[in-house]
Order: sequence, then C-alpha cells, then structure tokens
Amino acid sequence: DALTDPVMGYISDHTRSRWGRRRPYIFGGAIAAAVIYALLWQLPAGRSESFYFGYFLVGSILFYAAYTVFATPWVALGYELTPDYHERTRLMGVQNFIGQLAYLVTPWFLWIMTNERWFDDQIQGAAVLAVLIAIVVAGLGILPAIVLREPFHRIAAAEERAARPPRPGGAREGTGLRATVATFLRGIGTTMSSRPFLKLCAATFLVFNGFILISSFQYYVIIYYVFGGDQALGAEYAGYAGTLGALSTFLVIPAVTKLGTVVGKRTAFLASTGVSMVGYGLKWFAYTPDAPWLVLLPAPLMAFGLGGLFTLMPSMIADVDADELRTHQRREGMFGSIFWWFVKLGMAAALAGGGVLLNVTGFDVELGGSQTARAITLMRVFDAFIPAIASGVAIWVVASYGITEQSAREVRARLERRRGTAEPLAV
Repeated sequence: DALTDPVMGYISDHTRSRWGRRRPYIFGGAIAAAVIYALLWQLPAGRSESFYFGYFLVGSILFYAAYTVFATPWVALGYELTPDYHERTRLMGVQNFIGQLAYLVTPWFLWIMTNERWFDDQIQGAAVLAVLIAIVVAGLGILPAIVLREPFHRIAAAEERAARPPRPGGAREGTGLRATVATFLRGIGTTMSSRPFLKLCAATFLVFNGFILISSFQYYVIIYYVFGGDQALGAEYAGYAGTLGALSTFLVIPAVTKLGTVVGKRTAFLASTGVSMVGYGLKWFAYTPDAPWLVLLPAPLMAFGLGGLFTLMPSMIADVDADELRTHQRREGMFGSIFWWFVKLGMAAALAGGGVLLNVTGFDVELGGSQTARAITLMRVFDAFIPAIASGVAIWVVASYGITEQSAREVRARLERRRGTAEPLAV
C-alpha cells in the first residue's frame, strides 16, 4: 500500500476516458476485490503450515491491490461530488451512515463461523461466509460506477492543460515517462507539504489507530476479567456491546453532521472526540464482574469517536481546495490515497503493536479465567487509556486547523472565477 495507494491516486487523477476518471476503476476493482476475497478463505485441507502462510500472504497482497483499485477512486469521487462546504459534511454523513450497516453484522461473524448447527467447523464457516460477503461486496461496489456521474471530469482536464502551457511550436511539456514520474513524485511532495492536510492525517492516525491498537483488548477484558474466562458468554456480551456501538453510531452521525453545519467542522470534531474520551475512560469502571451488563454503558459514548471522525475528516479534506488554486490540478485521488495510506500504515503498526502489548501484559491463554492480577490490570489500563490519550492528542492537533467556512468559500469563489463557471459539469 505504501506504493500502490499513491500510484492509484495519480493514475485516477490523470485518467482521461469516456467514462471519467473514477468509475472504470471502481467497477473493475469492486469485482476483483470480491472474487479474490472469496478465494482467500477457500483453504485446501491437509497442507503444511508454510503453504497456508504463503497462500494467505499472496492472496492478501492481491486482495489489497484490488481493493486499492476500487477504494482510491471511490474516495476521490466522494470528495468531488459537491463543492459546497456544508453539503460535503452532509454527504459524508450519509456515506458514513450507510457504511455503519455492516457493523450491525460483523460483531457476530465469529459466532456465525463457530455455530455447530450450520457448519462442521470454523474453517468451513469462514469459507462459506467469505463467499456470501463477496457477493454482497461485488453487487454494492459496482453501484457508484453505474449510477454516479463525475462533476469535475472536464474541469480537471482543462486545469491540467492550463498547468502545462505549450512549448513553441505547439508541443506540451510533461508527457514523457520521465516527466510523468517527476510529476508523480512532485505531486506527493506537494500533497505532503499541505499543513492543513497533514493535521487531518495526524488526527485520524491518532484516533483511529489508538482504537485499533487495543481493539482486541476489549474482548480479552470482557471474557477473562468480566466473565472469568467463559468464552461463550463473554463473546455474547462482546457482540451485544459491538451491536449497541453500531446502533449508537447511527444516531451519532446525524448529530455530528448537524453539529458541523452549526458550529463548524473543527468544533464538531473536538466535541465528538471529547465525548469518546469519556467513553474510553468509563471502561475502567464499567467493565466489572460485579455487574456484567455495564459493559454496554461505554459503547454509545465511544461511538462518537469513529462516528465523528469518518463523517468530518473526509469533508474537511475535501475543503483543502487551495491546492487546486495553487497547482491548477484536481488531485482528490492523491489526497485520498495518501490520507488512507496514513490510516493503513497506522493500522498495520497498531495490529502489530497490539500483539506486543498483549505480551507485555503477561496474558496466557492456557490460564483461562485464572490470569494473573498484573495481566488483568495492564489489559484494563491499555484498553481504557491508550485510545483516550491518543484522542486527546488528536484534539490538540486539530485545535489549530485553520480552514473555516469563510476561507473555504473564498477559495471556491476564486476557483469559479478562474474556471468561468459556478457549477461543475457532470459526465
């Protein structure tokens, strides 16, 4: 992803086709990702451990490459669907709202795969479930390519021509391989030099990956502390908490969207992230064997974290229009790819770091519900306070974010005067 995300962003930004810059890749990428995902979990029986490692490694690389082909143009298309400051927030709110539907189901995947009434074993459950997921992904993934239009397709081409004036004799600069590579690298550098953009990337990195770093700890604390090692009952209550969190997010997203249009996106982010910090801290008190049902209490408050993050951050990134004003290029693909590269880089580090932290606690699965007091205490500390601290740092970073509604509208007005039009043309 360190290479494929920015490359895909550049390719999408510079594609010129009758179907636009984004839609061909969205259509093909959705189908490819779905097929590879289904095949990834059809593991042949009786092979060596090294075979399974190699199979899953190669399959995962292919899957994430296909997903990048889909996701990078899809994210970019979302950024450019509307130039309006508040409509961007409402658009991303709707997108995030629909995206949360999956989280009503995913907390139950482990229970589904291990259900002995439906499957012989967990391997068979995973294989069947992967096929069902792939069908849904392919069917829904191609819809944006079919039903949406690209408002800035022609404008992007005109801006690019303006950015590359012709040489004497009519030839234009910047069309060879060397020039293309130089433009690609220069585009990365220009994107990374945008301070408002980097602040948004840093805040997302902290909030999201602070959550991912301890994502498995919630299950361990619930199972081995609250329920004394009872995996069945612990998984059930973890499912309840996950479902409640997903349901709460459906309420959080409209609330944060409305708040963003009233008090501004920055203030809305500070408020929603602050509420999530309260939820994380509440885990220390609510996750107790004396009252197991209290594990449900922090979930609605924690929902403000990711619910607000992925509603407001995409909208705020779309507001970084000063880049087009300066470069004469619409580079939503590059901005989106680098933003999500930060997220995925952090996710990889967080998943690895989560395993390290678990080892630090001294957790031993063989002990079941008889974990040491040190292991339980450290798991609880990490679970409650690592994401809370990371979110607090994110609030500090975004507090100095300088793009306001007024400044965004001024940039938009200047762009429209330069284009000679107040509305983009859809294709």
